[in-house]
Amino acid sequence: MSKEATIDADPNLPVITITREFDAPPERVYRAWAEPELVKRWMGPRSVEMDIATWDCQTGGSYRYNAIQNGEVVAHFFGCFHDAIPGEKLVQTFGFEEMRDAVALEIMTFEPLEGGRTRIVAKSIVESMEAQQGMLASGMEIGINEGYEKLDELLAEGVA
Repeated sequence: MSKEATIDADPNLPVITITREFDAPPERVYRAWAEPELVKRWMGPRSVEMDIATWDCQTGGSYRYNAIQNGEVVAHFFGCFHDAIPGEKLVQTFGFEEMRDAVALEIMTFEPLEGGRTRIVAKSIVESMEAQQGMLASGMEIGINEGYEKLDELLAEGVA
């Protein structure tokens, strides 16, 4: 599989599925998702920094962070962790202040692959087909691919 994430939009349901492989076992990839000091190092496009106010990645936990570009806050994100199974699965909501009605339910699985690798499958379920198209038109693929490149670098360093 290519190192670029595959982003598929279901033509009949308001669902977007993102698939990507990483050269590290599920436990390490999950840790990079669960620990705030690691999350802030890789999440989002290279032109943006993440200022994490809250990141409590456990079942029933929550998160809140801001995206900062050129010293200014450009977006505010928040959500809840519905289920967190280390090395296996995360279920969370995803929302942002600028479009409070655009909440998504995200289900992410960490699939072990041969050679100590991991396949991430992230399914985002949104409210409507219009919301799905809005997500696709947002430029999300830049943030996803650049963020996952940074995660590759973090995993290669052996930090996560």
